[in-house]
Amino acid sequence: MKRSIQIFAVSALAAGIAACGGSSDGGPATGSVSVDVTDAPTMEFSEVTIAFTGIRLQHESGEWEEFTFDEAKVWNLLDLQGGASEPLITDEEVLAGNYTELRLLVDTENSYVVRKDQPDAELSLAVPSGEQSGLKLKGDFIVAADTTTDFTVDFDVSKAIVNPQGQSLADYLLRPSLRLVNNLEVGSISGEVDYVTINQETACDYEGAVYVYQGTDVTPTDINVNDEENGPLMAVPVSDDDNDGIHTYTAAFLTEGNYTISYTCQLDDNEADDSVTMEFQGTQNVSVVAGENTETQPIPLVP
Repeated sequence: MKRSIQIFAVSALAAGIAACGGSSDGGPATGSVSVDVTDAPTMEFSEVTIAFTGIRLQHESGEWEEFTFDEAKVWNLLDLQGGASEPLITDEEVLAGNYTELRLLVDTENSYVVRKDQPDAELSLAVPSGEQSGLKLKGDFIVAADTTTDFTVDFDVSKAIVNPQGQSLADYLLRPSLRLVNNLEVGSISGEVDYVTINQETACDYEGAVYVYQGTDVTPTDINVNDEENGPLMAVPVSDDDNDGIHTYTAAFLTEGNYTISYTCQLDDNEADDSVTMEFQGTQNVSVVAGENTETQPIPLVP
């Protein structure tokens, strides 16, 4: 299965609905659209705060639908994990049909990151053209006529935030590494990791993360922001919320289909190719069904 970060499949049913319908006065067909934002977790930062000032959608006709917020919507994206999300727009009426681009407008002066190893420092975060043209996500998505279509924009902080070399606009740059999914077409994956056992047998750098790859029988590789055609769709840190030694994870907003997952407790530098030094365990194939959660085999796998 070909991996795609920015374009998602829409069902034939939704396409058919969008093509039909029309306003009661004979004008163009309209529908309602809702867009939420969520985040695929990161291991490097303890806070990634983004101030959103608006959203723009481009219809295939070339017309833009723009929504400017009276007050910026400011969220720490790291609070929006494991299926949590926050609304950017809700039930806004727009032209029905196919859209080719989405843009998120960002107030860079009120956006920042905090590293886990520098908890008292707010580091500046720049979005090149973020306040003018915004974070751009190109692709095709359909707003159905005479109904509400719900989407979620998934930020992948581990891929989106880079540490620039030399002179830069800020301490870190936010790249448009986004996924857009139709909420009716997504499910989730969850499971357990026996970190205590793994840590006794492997030199772990930290508690680790489960990497999710699109397709079956994928050979696990690291995150590399310079190679978006390969590598994981997301990396989900594990956590021991019950303090019982068994760590859990949830990978949410995954479109229906087949995936490969694998666990590693080696640190990953998203700007370097260090796949050779990373050790993965518990690699397995998982099928995701829309509207359902799939439980995986515990890691490490039992022979």
